[in-house]
Amino acid sequence: MKTLMYRAIELSIENVLNGRGGPFAALVAKENEIIAMGTNLVTPTNDPTAHAEIVAIREACKKLNHFQLTGCEVYASCEPCPMCMAAIYWARPARVFYANTREDAARIGFDDSFIYDQLQLPTDRRSIPTVQLMRREALVAFRRWESKTDKIRY
Repeated sequence: MKTLMYRAIELSIENVLNGRGGPFAALVAKENEIIAMGTNLVTPTNDPTAHAEIVAIREACKKLNHFQLTGCEVYASCEPCPMCMAAIYWARPARVFYANTREDAARIGFDDSFIYDQLQLPTDRRSIPTVQLMRREALVAFRRWESKTDKIRY
């Protein structure tokens, strides 16, 4: 475990030194073997979802040819943000290890507390207006999904 976390930490330091993004890295391992690695690539890719955990999960799923990380572990150099935790839950690894805390990240300018606070508010009270439209029309897709006999559940 420590060897894998050391590698994630090394990657986070390398990412800062080479100027490719924020001080975050993650890797996905299975049976102590690294399946995929990722670093924060938000600024060089202009992709706000290119967090280290997301990058590593995408790569691991490609390599494993599956949308779930059953039996895998995620090693992150920092406690995953809300977006990354959601992706981790959808990917269903066996466990997650992290080094720095979200409080450590907040102290250097990566504060996710605003997002945690916003998610707890009713949609009409959030700082980004969230408005429901055309529910009746959209439910058609859900009804078709419900009746589909050959769907792959996830």
